[in-house]
Amino acid sequence: MRTIEELEAKLSEPSEALIRDVREIKGDILLLGIGGKMGPSLARLLLNAIRKAGADNRVIGVSRFSEPGLQAQLEKDGVETIACDLLDDQALQALPEAPNVIYMAGTKFGTTGNESFTWAMNAYLPGLVAEKFRHSRIVVFSSGNVYPFTPVGYGGASESQSPSPVGEYGQSCLGRERVFEHFSKTNGTPMLIYRLNYAIDMRYGVLLEVARSVKHNKPINLTMGYANVIWQGDANEIAIRSLLACEAPAAYLNVTGPETVSIRWAAEEFGKRFGGVQPIFEGVEASDALLNNAAKCQQQFGYPKVPLLQMIDWVADWVEAGGATLNKPTHFGERKGKF
Repeated sequence: MRTIEELEAKLSEPSEALIRDVREIKGDILLLGIGGKMGPSLARLLLNAIRKAGADNRVIGVSRFSEPGLQAQLEKDGVETIACDLLDDQALQALPEAPNVIYMAGTKFGTTGNESFTWAMNAYLPGLVAEKFRHSRIVVFSSGNVYPFTPVGYGGASESQSPSPVGEYGQSCLGRERVFEHFSKTNGTPMLIYRLNYAIDMRYGVLLEVARSVKHNKPINLTMGYANVIWQGDANEIAIRSLLACEAPAAYLNVTGPETVSIRWAAEEFGKRFGGVQPIFEGVEASDALLNNAAKCQQQFGYPKVPLLQMIDWVADWVEAGGATLNKPTHFGERKGKF
């Protein structure tokens, strides 16, 4: 893959398991916050799965659509779109009802210095949405940032680990979860809280950041020396299939790849692919990191289709070719929760 068109085509290839599950998802599917990093590719994957399944679900995407041309492109692809500021309660209440909702709205970057907006988006808005769509099934995108750092040898935090987020962003994510959980209990709304850590494609993500540092001889800080990654296509597929795993009270699911990835090792792998470049490191790996254990997810949905070395190969080719990037860093190395 060397072009965005090839990448988008790969991201929108549904598996047989997804096609099978889509046949069981009855009714319209509303994607709230479709304008983010994952929303457009998730919508295209869902549309392809619906077509291959011979189903007739409508896919409705809601966003402010601040990115020029995105709304028109999604309409061309077959998504019905609605431009809406979800914090405008009158606009929110005017949205159509749908039996299936995937909630991707939220904010992370710019948290520091704009904390009040972060809390409004991540902890206030969920209550409005949960009340509006009390009769729907809701998959709620969240983050592994709700967990504390865990020892590297522990294998990551499982869903049974008590949340203890570092910094206001992680705290606001926990607020989002607790508000949705409250309305799941009080209204009997089936939900699944989808804790993601970290999705990647070639335009953004942990692997891209490591690869670009290696390629351009920039030092890589190893203090946060380990991370989890999952191909965005796999993460999107799990989100869609999770509509059939919603429960009341809300279920929780960690979503990531099976490996605890060493940043040092990944950098050295990129160095090999860039003709023997020696990565530049600074700092020493801490004994703990922000890590998720996704064993439950893999038991329920199977292992990711795209393995780690394939992701590394693809990202290396993309960087070598000067492929486009989103300029949306993950800040995966942040240890104080300031985003």
